[in-house]
Amino acid sequence: MLTRGRHPSATTTLHRPVRLSPADLLRLGLIGIRTRRIRAALSALGISIGIATMIVVTGIPASSQKALNEELTALGTDRLQAVANKTSGDEPASFPPESVAMVKRIGPVKAVTAVANTHAVVRRSDQQGPLDSSGMTVLAAQPNLLDVINAKVRSGHYFSKATGRIPTAVLGTVAAARLGYPDLRPSDPPPLVLINDRWFSVIGILRSVPLTPGIDRSVLVGWEAAHSTLGFDLRPTQLFLQADEAAVEDVHAVLPATISPQSPSEVQVSRPSDALAAKRSTEATFSGLFIGLAGVALLVGGIGVANTMVISVLERRREIGLRRALGANRGQIRGQFLTESIALSSLGGLAGITLGVLGTMGYAAYKDWPPVVPLAAVSNGLCGAVLVGVVAGVYPAVRASRLSPTTALASA
Repeated sequence: MLTRGRHPSATTTLHRPVRLSPADLLRLGLIGIRTRRIRAALSALGISIGIATMIVVTGIPASSQKALNEELTALGTDRLQAVANKTSGDEPASFPPESVAMVKRIGPVKAVTAVANTHAVVRRSDQQGPLDSSGMTVLAAQPNLLDVINAKVRSGHYFSKATGRIPTAVLGTVAAARLGYPDLRPSDPPPLVLINDRWFSVIGILRSVPLTPGIDRSVLVGWEAAHSTLGFDLRPTQLFLQADEAAVEDVHAVLPATISPQSPSEVQVSRPSDALAAKRSTEATFSGLFIGLAGVALLVGGIGVANTMVISVLERRREIGLRRALGANRGQIRGQFLTESIALSSLGGLAGITLGVLGTMGYAAYKDWPPVVPLAAVSNGLCGAVLVGVVAGVYPAVRASRLSPTTALASA
């Protein structure tokens, strides 16, 4: 009996499995999304709500926290004050003239300035008695004082290099009220105040300084002018400094010995503001709470995608059986449904990121906060959407691949 021979290579060629390219696999996975658009949109909506929730619950607190940080920083969370506190002797308490330069050498210190009590008497008129100073203090001030203590000029201007050398004065808000100078008008000649026996021109009035209320009751004169006209000995009585916020406690610890190595006990340093502890507490509370909320939102969205994919497998058994009968292997069936699940979640993730960013920016603008959208939240949202698609699509993909062609066609 004769049999028709077959070439071995022909058999191998006919039964070689066809490999799908990534582009073909993507087009195949998008078939279910294109043919069932309403269902796909509803499923993607679940993911988008989850991702948008994650963006919003991280972006809005981040915006609020940035606004809070700016307010707390304005209160002086990165600033310290050192006051001379002499415990013995009759001489007024003061620091060495080189104390400012020594503090500048501390690494975390960004800026430092000084004031000094000149123990002078200020009056509006020479008709007043020398003891009628109304509780005001005359302070010699350095040029960078306003920047370090976060003070603003209400009217006029602060000392320049030129005006700091001549008899000029800048009034704190309370001192200006007590002297009877509410504001300065550019068209009027500058008013005069009598400090000891010298007349000083008032060139500026400060706003209230919450960080250092003592400045409000003071009359400031230039550092060099105080030395030349009031006999000031160039020894500061109070230092103000700004340091890296993370190193405020370390600077606080070394400051007394740096200012006065011979007698550090005579240096009284203000402790970091209680607002610093509140600020760090809010940071920890925000991060822990909203990460948990974001996780719950993603879990809900993932369950929705998984449910959609399971129903899709049940409804498309005829398609699965037909593809298996035409030669598609189990791996290709798994790849098709897994790709569909990932694509569905990714589309929902992109929509959620857009909604979350717009929602965060809109709410921040409504509250007049600086808008902050954490980059980590955006990237984690997209990665989370892809991961949800993988997890949600594994079981439906495996279930679809296990359907035999005959069973799938017969039950359709």
